[in-house]
Amino acid sequence: MTVLAEDQHADDTARPRNGRWIDHWEPENPEFWERTGKRTAWRNLGFSILAEHLGFNVWILMSIVVVSLGDVGINFGVGQTFWLLILPNLVGSALRVPYTFAIPKFGGRAWTTISASLLLIPCVLLAIAVSTQAPYWFFLLTAATMGFGGGNFSSSMANISFFFPEGKKGLALGLNAAGGNLGVAVTQLFVPIVISIGTGVNLAYAALMWMPLIVLAALCSWFRMDSLTSAKPDGRSYRLAMANKHTWIMSFLYIGTFGSFIGFSFAFPSLIKISFVEFEGFVALAFLGALIGSITRPLGGWLSDRIGGAKITLSNFVGMAVGTVGVLISVGTQSFALFFGSFILLFVLTGIGNGSTYRMIPTIFAAEARRKAGEESAEVVKSAKRQAAAVVGVAGAVGAFGGVLVNLVFKFSLQGEDKSLTSALIAILAYYAVCVGTTWWFYLRRSFAVRRAPSLAYAGV
Repeated sequence: MTVLAEDQHADDTARPRNGRWIDHWEPENPEFWERTGKRTAWRNLGFSILAEHLGFNVWILMSIVVVSLGDVGINFGVGQTFWLLILPNLVGSALRVPYTFAIPKFGGRAWTTISASLLLIPCVLLAIAVSTQAPYWFFLLTAATMGFGGGNFSSSMANISFFFPEGKKGLALGLNAAGGNLGVAVTQLFVPIVISIGTGVNLAYAALMWMPLIVLAALCSWFRMDSLTSAKPDGRSYRLAMANKHTWIMSFLYIGTFGSFIGFSFAFPSLIKISFVEFEGFVALAFLGALIGSITRPLGGWLSDRIGGAKITLSNFVGMAVGTVGVLISVGTQSFALFFGSFILLFVLTGIGNGSTYRMIPTIFAAEARRKAGEESAEVVKSAKRQAAAVVGVAGAVGAFGGVLVNLVFKFSLQGEDKSLTSALIAILAYYAVCVGTTWWFYLRRSFAVRRAPSLAYAGV
């Protein structure tokens, strides 16, 4: 009896085998979670946050570099400047889907190590570009490779989603995403300080400062993280997810939340410099937007766990519409205080919205799986988790592409006849209005909840 008990205990323990793969993982089992699962999950989350944070550090780097190029004798026009902001966003969003597929291929541990190491490439290229007065095409190449940092998000979120039980997933994913998003604020805060060390402006420092940290993150990932054999959103899961309308609905909503966050983060320093020349010194405070938006992301997940993701998401889009109106008024009245304050409000709400929309995804797919199967078997739950992980990658990619759209809208608006932000802000306001209607129609209409998916209404999505 004692031997049998010990064998059973050993079987229920998360023990990494060769290559730190864990075969047995049962986070929904309270005894397993408290004994060994919780410790392993939080350790992997911690190192995942470190690697993802550095990914965002590098991804957003060009937003600060372009503001300071004139100080080192490199002058590009408004259109050229915005293309340097758009390319990292475009490449980062495109990489998010293949980065998610890399998890089942390589495992979370190995892929986190690889993706972190790739960040050295844009850092080396940037150091060369600013030190040699490189031509514009080389800056474009450098900006494109910064997209490596944007791809990290989806693989990290998909990987971490498997480590935590459903009841704790909102907080865990919120912390993971917030740790990454916070990299935007850290870059925008510290890079201006570091490049001013010594005499004049030393833009090469903007690249060199991250290299030791990237090496450290890669080493930590390799030696301290694990891979789960169950963390495999297989081809069938992706096919099912792609055929599900909720994948595309949530991707559309995520454009409005994360697309706004990353798009505004890239553009905010330049918008201050272009729209309020006399307040150019306040560019140094642009980091506050991304900082607040990052901090509020876990709050979105936490509130969704208690109130319901759809309710939080809808309220958020209403608030974002109000914030956009505030920016519109500030542009017309040339009120920098209203401009800055309205953007800060937008950043707060994008953070909460990022958390609430991501929390909706696993809830929606779990409810959909139960509705179709008519029961909550282990296989149904596993299938729902795999589909949700697939949607995390897709929604992350589509949402990041929203940042490209935001910056394209700003670019065309500033290059238009009136050379102002008015037309861009009107377009953004219209999008938020559509998001409000979409959230209500699909996830809060009582008739839909009762007729089509009562489990969605019960879960509070």
